[in-house]
Amino acid sequence: MIRITQKKCIAMLLAGGEGKRLAPLTQKLAKPAVPFGGQYRIIDFPLSNCLNSGIDTIGVLTQYKAETLHMHIKDGGFCLNDNETEITLLDASRQANGLYTGTADAIYKNLDYIQRNNPEHVLLLSGDHIYKMDYNAMIQFHEESGAEATISVKQVPWKDAHQFGIMNVDDSYKVTNFIEKPSQPESNLASMGIYIFRWSFLKRYLLQDAENELSSHDFGKDLIPQMLAAGSNVYAYPFQGYWRDVGTVESLWEAHMEVLGGEIVLDDGQWPMYTNKRLQPSPTNLYKAAESHKSLINPDSIIEGELVRSVVFSGVHIGPGCEIRESIIMPDVKIGRNVQIYKAILGEGSVIEDGAVIGNPNGEITVIGKDEFISADSPAVLDIIIA
Repeated sequence: MIRITQKKCIAMLLAGGEGKRLAPLTQKLAKPAVPFGGQYRIIDFPLSNCLNSGIDTIGVLTQYKAETLHMHIKDGGFCLNDNETEITLLDASRQANGLYTGTADAIYKNLDYIQRNNPEHVLLLSGDHIYKMDYNAMIQFHEESGAEATISVKQVPWKDAHQFGIMNVDDSYKVTNFIEKPSQPESNLASMGIYIFRWSFLKRYLLQDAENELSSHDFGKDLIPQMLAAGSNVYAYPFQGYWRDVGTVESLWEAHMEVLGGEIVLDDGQWPMYTNKRLQPSPTNLYKAAESHKSLINPDSIIEGELVRSVVFSGVHIGPGCEIRESIIMPDVKIGRNVQIYKAILGEGSVIEDGAVIGNPNGEITVIGKDEFISADSPAVLDIIIA
Protein backbone atom coordinates (compact mmCIF):
# COMPACT_ATOMS: atom_id res chain seq x y z
CA MET A 1 0.00 0.00 0.00
CA ILE A 2 1.37 3.41 -1.03
CA ARG A 3 1.12 6.02 1.69
CA ILE A 4 0.54 9.59 0.52
CA THR A 5 2.81 12.03 2.32
CA GLN A 6 0.76 14.62 4.16
CA LYS A 7 1.23 18.21 3.01
CA LYS A 8 1.33 20.85 5.70
CA CYS A 9 -0.94 23.27 3.82
CA ILE A 10 -2.51 23.69 0.39
CA ALA A 11 -4.33 26.76 -0.92
CA MET A 12 -7.79 26.94 -2.47
CA LEU A 13 -8.27 30.21 -4.34
CA LEU A 14 -11.88 31.26 -4.99
CA ALA A 15 -11.93 33.06 -8.34
CA GLY A 16 -15.35 32.33 -9.81
CA GLY A 17 -17.37 35.42 -8.89
CA GLU A 18 -19.16 37.45 -11.55
CA GLY A 19 -18.09 40.85 -10.19
CA LYS A 20 -21.24 42.81 -11.04
CA ARG A 21 -20.06 45.80 -8.99
CA LEU A 22 -17.03 46.09 -11.29
CA ALA A 23 -19.16 46.29 -14.44
CA PRO A 24 -18.59 47.13 -17.24
CA LEU A 25 -14.98 45.95 -16.69
CA THR A 26 -16.27 42.46 -15.91
CA GLN A 27 -18.67 42.09 -18.82
CA LYS A 28 -15.98 40.16 -20.69
CA LEU A 29 -13.57 39.33 -17.86
CA ALA A 30 -13.61 37.34 -14.64
CA LYS A 31 -13.25 39.74 -11.72
CA PRO A 32 -9.84 38.38 -10.63
CA ALA A 33 -8.61 38.82 -14.25
CA VAL A 34 -9.13 42.59 -14.17
CA PRO A 35 -5.77 44.36 -14.69
CA PHE A 36 -4.10 46.13 -11.78
CA GLY A 37 -1.03 48.26 -11.15
CA GLY A 38 0.40 48.70 -14.65
CA GLN A 39 1.46 45.11 -15.31
CA TYR A 40 -0.58 42.70 -13.20
CA ARG A 41 -4.04 41.24 -12.79
CA ILE A 42 -5.82 41.13 -9.44
CA ILE A 43 -5.38 37.37 -9.01
CA ASP A 44 -1.59 37.78 -9.20
CA PHE A 45 -1.56 39.07 -5.60
CA PRO A 46 -2.86 35.96 -3.78
CA LEU A 47 -0.96 33.72 -6.20
CA SER A 48 2.29 35.60 -5.56
CA ASN A 49 1.62 35.49 -1.81
CA CYS A 50 1.34 31.70 -2.03
CA LEU A 51 4.53 31.34 -4.03
CA ASN A 52 6.48 33.63 -1.72
CA SER A 53 5.10 31.78 1.33
CA GLY A 54 6.29 28.43 -0.03
CA ILE A 55 2.80 27.03 -0.65
CA ASP A 56 3.37 24.92 -3.75
CA THR A 57 -0.07 23.35 -4.24
CA ILE A 58 -2.77 25.79 -5.31
CA GLY A 59 -6.24 25.02 -6.59
CA VAL A 60 -7.88 27.92 -8.47
CA LEU A 61 -11.67 27.60 -8.56
CA THR A 62 -13.11 29.31 -11.65
CA GLN A 63 -16.60 29.77 -13.02
CA TYR A 64 -17.64 33.13 -14.54
CA LYS A 65 -15.65 33.92 -17.73
CA ALA A 66 -13.26 31.18 -16.62
CA GLU A 67 -11.33 31.19 -19.89
CA THR A 68 -9.95 34.67 -19.15
CA LEU A 69 -8.28 33.34 -16.00
CA HIS A 70 -7.17 30.12 -17.66
CA MET A 71 -5.46 32.08 -20.42
CA HIS A 72 -3.68 34.26 -17.87
CA ILE A 73 -2.52 31.50 -15.53
CA LYS A 74 -1.85 28.51 -17.75
CA ASP A 75 -2.21 29.16 -21.48
CA GLY A 76 -0.26 32.40 -21.41
CA GLY A 77 2.74 31.24 -19.39
CA PHE A 78 2.29 32.36 -15.79
CA CYS A 79 5.74 33.04 -14.34
CA LEU A 80 6.55 30.63 -11.53
CA ASN A 81 9.49 30.70 -9.16
CA ASP A 82 10.35 27.00 -9.62
CA ASN A 83 9.29 23.82 -11.36
CA GLU A 84 7.67 22.27 -8.30
CA THR A 85 4.71 24.63 -7.88
CA GLU A 86 1.45 23.11 -9.07
CA ILE A 87 -1.43 25.43 -9.96
CA THR A 88 -4.56 23.45 -10.83
CA LEU A 89 -7.53 25.10 -12.52
CA LEU A 90 -10.76 23.74 -11.02
CA ASP A 91 -13.38 24.94 -13.48
CA ALA A 92 -17.00 24.62 -12.39
CA SER A 93 -18.08 23.70 -15.94
CA ARG A 94 -16.08 20.49 -15.65
CA GLN A 95 -17.88 19.42 -12.50
CA ALA A 96 -20.18 16.43 -12.90
CA ASN A 97 -22.41 17.71 -10.08
CA GLY A 98 -23.15 21.19 -11.40
CA LEU A 99 -21.92 24.76 -11.06
CA TYR A 100 -20.70 26.25 -7.79
CA THR A 101 -23.61 27.71 -5.83
CA GLY A 102 -21.61 29.28 -2.99
CA THR A 103 -18.11 29.49 -1.57
CA ALA A 104 -18.55 26.43 0.64
CA ASP A 105 -20.20 24.49 -2.20
CA ALA A 106 -17.22 25.26 -4.42
CA ILE A 107 -14.84 23.70 -1.89
CA TYR A 108 -17.20 20.77 -1.28
CA LYS A 109 -17.31 19.95 -4.99
CA ASN A 110 -13.51 19.70 -4.97
CA LEU A 111 -13.19 17.35 -2.00
CA ASP A 112 -11.45 14.76 -4.16
CA TYR A 113 -8.77 17.25 -5.18
CA ILE A 114 -8.08 18.16 -1.56
CA GLN A 115 -8.10 14.53 -0.44
CA ARG A 116 -5.55 13.59 -3.13
CA ASN A 117 -3.16 16.18 -1.68
CA ASN A 118 -3.80 15.01 1.90
CA PRO A 119 -3.19 18.37 3.67
CA GLU A 120 -3.07 19.03 7.38
CA HIS A 121 -4.43 22.54 6.78
CA VAL A 122 -6.37 24.24 3.98
CA LEU A 123 -5.79 27.91 3.25
CA LEU A 124 -8.87 29.47 1.67
CA LEU A 125 -8.33 32.68 -0.32
CA SER A 126 -10.31 35.20 -2.35
CA GLY A 127 -9.19 36.18 -5.82
CA ASP A 128 -10.12 39.87 -5.70
CA HIS A 129 -7.93 41.42 -3.01
CA ILE A 130 -4.77 43.55 -3.29
CA TYR A 131 -2.23 42.84 -0.53
CA LYS A 132 1.11 41.25 0.30
CA MET A 133 1.02 38.69 3.08
CA ASP A 134 3.29 35.95 4.38
CA TYR A 135 0.83 33.15 5.05
CA ASN A 136 3.43 31.33 7.17
CA ALA A 137 2.90 33.83 9.98
CA MET A 138 -0.83 33.13 9.92
CA ILE A 139 -0.28 29.37 9.84
CA GLN A 140 2.03 29.66 12.86
CA PHE A 141 -0.60 31.69 14.76
CA HIS A 142 -3.23 29.12 13.78
CA GLU A 143 -1.19 26.22 15.12
CA GLU A 144 0.03 27.91 18.29
CA SER A 145 -3.49 29.02 19.26
CA GLY A 146 -4.86 25.52 18.83
CA ALA A 147 -7.45 26.86 16.41
CA GLU A 148 -9.63 24.66 14.27
CA ALA A 149 -10.35 27.68 12.06
CA THR A 150 -8.52 31.00 11.79
CA ILE A 151 -9.81 34.11 10.01
CA SER A 152 -7.47 36.91 8.99
CA VAL A 153 -8.92 40.26 10.07
CA LYS A 154 -8.22 43.94 9.70
CA GLN A 155 -9.81 47.05 11.13
CA VAL A 156 -11.72 48.95 8.46
CA PRO A 157 -13.31 52.43 8.56
CA TRP A 158 -16.60 52.35 10.43
CA LYS A 159 -18.44 53.72 7.40
CA ASP A 160 -17.40 50.63 5.43
CA ALA A 161 -17.94 47.99 8.13
CA HIS A 162 -21.40 47.01 6.85
CA GLN A 163 -19.78 45.70 3.64
CA PHE A 164 -17.79 42.98 5.44
CA GLY A 165 -18.12 40.02 7.73
CA ILE A 166 -17.64 41.63 11.16
CA MET A 167 -16.54 39.90 14.36
CA ASN A 168 -15.94 40.44 18.03
CA VAL A 169 -13.01 38.76 19.79
CA ASP A 170 -11.75 38.26 23.33
CA ASP A 171 -8.29 39.17 24.64
CA SER A 172 -6.72 36.10 23.02
CA TYR A 173 -8.36 36.90 19.66
CA LYS A 174 -10.78 34.00 19.97
CA VAL A 175 -13.88 34.92 17.97
CA THR A 176 -16.98 35.37 20.13
CA ASN A 177 -19.37 36.66 17.48
CA PHE A 178 -19.47 36.88 13.67
CA ILE A 179 -22.07 38.62 11.50
CA GLU A 180 -21.89 38.74 7.71
CA LYS A 181 -22.46 42.31 6.42
CA PRO A 182 -24.43 43.64 9.43
CA SER A 183 -26.74 46.60 8.86
CA GLN A 184 -25.60 48.11 12.17
CA PRO A 185 -22.04 46.90 12.90
CA GLU A 186 -20.97 46.65 16.55
CA SER A 187 -17.30 46.30 15.58
CA ASN A 188 -15.05 47.34 12.70
CA LEU A 189 -12.90 44.20 12.82
CA ALA A 190 -13.51 42.81 9.34
CA SER A 191 -12.89 39.43 7.81
CA MET A 192 -10.37 39.65 4.96
CA GLY A 193 -11.77 36.55 3.28
CA ILE A 194 -8.63 34.60 4.21
CA TYR A 195 -9.21 31.42 6.25
CA ILE A 196 -7.10 28.54 7.52
CA PHE A 197 -8.86 25.32 8.55
CA ARG A 198 -7.66 22.02 9.90
CA TRP A 199 -8.70 19.82 7.02
CA SER A 200 -10.35 17.10 9.12
CA PHE A 201 -12.42 19.81 10.85
CA LEU A 202 -13.41 21.60 7.64
CA LYS A 203 -14.32 18.39 5.84
CA ARG A 204 -16.84 17.49 8.52
CA TYR A 205 -18.61 20.84 8.20
CA LEU A 206 -18.58 20.75 4.39
CA LEU A 207 -20.27 17.35 4.39
CA GLN A 208 -22.89 18.54 6.89
CA ASP A 209 -23.55 21.73 4.96
CA ALA A 210 -23.99 19.90 1.66
CA GLU A 211 -26.88 17.95 3.20
CA ASN A 212 -28.61 21.10 4.48
CA GLU A 213 -31.20 22.21 1.91
CA LEU A 214 -31.75 25.48 3.78
CA SER A 215 -28.10 26.52 3.57
CA SER A 216 -26.78 29.05 1.03
CA HIS A 217 -23.50 27.08 1.19
CA ASP A 218 -21.42 30.14 2.03
CA PHE A 219 -18.57 30.35 4.54
CA GLY A 220 -19.52 33.74 5.97
CA LYS A 221 -23.28 33.18 6.09
CA ASP A 222 -23.40 29.50 7.01
CA LEU A 223 -20.24 27.60 7.97
CA ILE A 224 -18.51 30.12 10.23
CA PRO A 225 -21.70 30.84 12.28
CA GLN A 226 -22.28 27.08 12.60
CA MET A 227 -18.73 26.55 13.84
CA LEU A 228 -19.13 29.29 16.43
CA ALA A 229 -22.53 27.98 17.54
CA ALA A 230 -20.95 24.59 18.16
CA GLY A 231 -18.27 26.15 20.38
CA SER A 232 -15.40 25.43 17.98
CA ASN A 233 -12.02 27.10 18.41
CA VAL A 234 -12.27 29.90 15.85
CA TYR A 235 -9.58 32.59 16.11
CA ALA A 236 -8.94 35.91 14.41
CA TYR A 237 -5.49 36.64 13.05
CA PRO A 238 -4.81 40.43 13.08
CA PHE A 239 -3.13 41.64 9.89
CA GLN A 240 -1.34 45.00 9.97
CA GLY A 241 -0.27 45.51 6.35
CA TYR A 242 -1.96 47.04 3.33
CA TRP A 243 -5.10 45.23 2.16
CA ARG A 244 -7.83 46.26 -0.26
CA ASP A 245 -10.96 44.49 -1.41
CA VAL A 246 -11.23 45.82 -4.98
CA GLY A 247 -14.68 44.45 -5.73
CA THR A 248 -16.13 47.83 -6.71
CA VAL A 249 -15.19 50.44 -9.30
CA GLU A 250 -14.57 53.00 -6.56
CA SER A 251 -12.26 50.70 -4.56
CA LEU A 252 -10.35 49.67 -7.70
CA TRP A 253 -9.70 53.31 -8.59
CA GLU A 254 -8.79 54.21 -5.00
CA ALA A 255 -6.34 51.30 -4.77
CA HIS A 256 -4.53 52.57 -7.87
CA MET A 257 -4.33 56.04 -6.36
CA GLU A 258 -2.88 54.45 -3.21
CA VAL A 259 -0.22 52.73 -5.32
CA LEU A 260 0.70 56.14 -6.71
CA GLY A 261 0.75 57.52 -3.17
CA GLY A 262 3.16 54.82 -2.00
CA GLU A 263 0.75 53.11 0.42
CA ILE A 264 1.65 49.80 -1.21
CA VAL A 265 4.87 49.24 -3.18
CA LEU A 266 4.31 46.69 -5.92
CA ASP A 267 7.92 46.00 -6.87
CA ASP A 268 10.17 46.26 -3.84
CA GLY A 269 12.51 43.38 -4.71
CA GLN A 270 11.85 41.60 -1.41
CA TRP A 271 8.43 40.14 -2.23
CA PRO A 272 8.42 39.22 -5.95
CA MET A 273 5.26 39.59 -7.98
CA TYR A 274 4.49 36.90 -10.53
CA THR A 275 2.28 37.32 -13.57
CA ASN A 276 1.70 36.28 -17.15
CA LYS A 277 4.83 36.84 -19.23
CA ARG A 278 2.90 38.93 -21.75
CA LEU A 279 2.15 41.59 -19.17
CA GLN A 280 5.74 42.02 -18.06
CA PRO A 281 7.53 44.99 -19.65
CA SER A 282 10.53 44.17 -21.77
CA PRO A 283 13.09 46.55 -20.16
CA THR A 284 14.66 45.64 -16.83
CA ASN A 285 13.15 48.73 -15.21
CA LEU A 286 9.55 47.94 -14.37
CA TYR A 287 8.18 51.41 -14.89
CA LYS A 288 9.02 54.83 -16.13
CA ALA A 289 7.92 57.11 -13.33
CA ALA A 290 7.15 60.75 -13.94
CA GLU A 291 7.95 61.87 -10.41
CA SER A 292 6.56 65.37 -10.75
CA HIS A 293 3.22 64.01 -11.88
CA LYS A 294 3.39 60.77 -9.87
CA SER A 295 2.31 58.46 -12.69
CA LEU A 296 3.21 54.83 -13.40
CA ILE A 297 3.84 54.12 -17.05
CA ASN A 298 4.55 50.67 -18.43
CA PRO A 299 7.49 51.23 -20.80
CA ASP A 300 5.84 49.04 -23.45
CA SER A 301 3.53 51.96 -24.25
CA ILE A 302 3.78 55.13 -26.33
CA ILE A 303 2.84 58.33 -24.50
CA GLU A 304 2.71 61.61 -26.41
CA GLY A 305 0.25 63.48 -24.19
CA GLU A 306 0.37 64.73 -20.59
CA LEU A 307 -0.24 62.43 -17.62
CA VAL A 308 -1.00 63.44 -14.05
CA ARG A 309 -1.45 60.83 -11.27
CA SER A 310 -2.36 58.06 -13.69
CA VAL A 311 -1.46 54.42 -14.32
CA VAL A 312 -0.75 53.19 -17.85
CA PHE A 313 -0.46 49.48 -18.77
CA SER A 314 1.37 47.82 -21.67
CA GLY A 315 0.48 48.28 -25.34
CA VAL A 316 -1.16 51.68 -24.79
CA HIS A 317 -0.83 54.48 -27.35
CA ILE A 318 -1.76 58.00 -26.22
CA GLY A 319 -1.68 60.62 -28.97
CA PRO A 320 -0.36 64.18 -28.85
CA GLY A 321 -2.35 66.92 -27.19
CA CYS A 322 -4.01 64.57 -24.71
CA GLU A 323 -4.53 65.44 -21.05
CA ILE A 324 -5.09 62.49 -18.70
CA ARG A 325 -5.57 63.00 -14.97
CA GLU A 326 -6.19 60.55 -12.13
CA SER A 327 -7.05 57.76 -14.54
CA ILE A 328 -6.25 54.09 -15.17
CA ILE A 329 -5.49 53.11 -18.75
CA MET A 330 -5.57 49.33 -19.09
CA PRO A 331 -3.65 47.22 -21.67
CA ASP A 332 -3.82 47.90 -25.41
CA VAL A 333 -5.96 51.04 -25.19
CA LYS A 334 -5.65 53.39 -28.17
CA ILE A 335 -6.27 57.08 -27.49
CA GLY A 336 -6.31 59.59 -30.36
CA ARG A 337 -5.26 63.22 -30.41
CA ASN A 338 -6.46 66.00 -28.11
CA VAL A 339 -8.42 63.69 -25.82
CA GLN A 340 -9.25 64.77 -22.26
CA ILE A 341 -9.71 62.07 -19.62
CA TYR A 342 -10.44 62.81 -15.97
CA LYS A 343 -10.93 60.35 -13.10
CA ALA A 344 -11.67 57.41 -15.37
CA ILE A 345 -10.89 53.73 -15.91
CA LEU A 346 -10.46 52.63 -19.52
CA GLY A 347 -10.89 48.90 -20.07
CA GLU A 348 -8.55 46.74 -22.14
CA GLY A 349 -8.50 47.30 -25.88
CA SER A 350 -10.84 50.29 -25.82
CA VAL A 351 -10.45 52.90 -28.56
CA ILE A 352 -10.94 56.62 -27.90
CA GLU A 353 -11.44 58.87 -30.91
CA ASP A 354 -9.73 62.24 -31.44
CA GLY A 355 -11.20 65.05 -29.38
CA ALA A 356 -13.24 62.90 -26.96
CA VAL A 357 -13.80 64.12 -23.41
CA ILE A 358 -14.28 61.44 -20.76
CA GLY A 359 -15.06 62.01 -17.09
CA ASN A 360 -15.18 64.98 -14.79
CA PRO A 361 -12.33 65.96 -12.41
CA ASN A 362 -14.92 66.83 -9.74
CA GLY A 363 -17.36 64.03 -10.49
CA GLU A 364 -17.72 60.32 -9.94
CA ILE A 365 -15.55 57.68 -11.60
CA THR A 366 -16.22 57.05 -15.29
CA VAL A 367 -15.64 53.56 -16.66
CA ILE A 368 -15.19 52.39 -20.24
CA GLY A 369 -15.58 48.65 -20.76
CA LYS A 370 -13.25 46.25 -22.53
CA ASP A 371 -12.97 46.75 -26.32
CA GLU A 372 -15.40 49.69 -26.41
CA PHE A 373 -15.20 52.46 -29.01
CA ILE A 374 -15.80 56.04 -27.82
CA SER A 375 -16.24 58.79 -30.36
CA ALA A 376 -15.91 62.51 -29.71
CA ASP A 377 -19.68 62.87 -29.38
CA SER A 378 -20.46 59.45 -27.90
CA PRO A 379 -23.49 59.57 -25.55
CA ALA A 380 -22.20 56.39 -23.91
CA VAL A 381 -19.71 58.44 -21.91
CA LEU A 382 -22.56 60.10 -20.08
CA ASP A 383 -24.37 56.82 -19.44
CA ILE A 384 -21.58 54.83 -17.80
CA ILE A 385 -20.67 57.12 -14.94
CA ILE A 386 -20.62 55.01 -11.80
CA ALA A 387 -22.40 56.54 -8.82
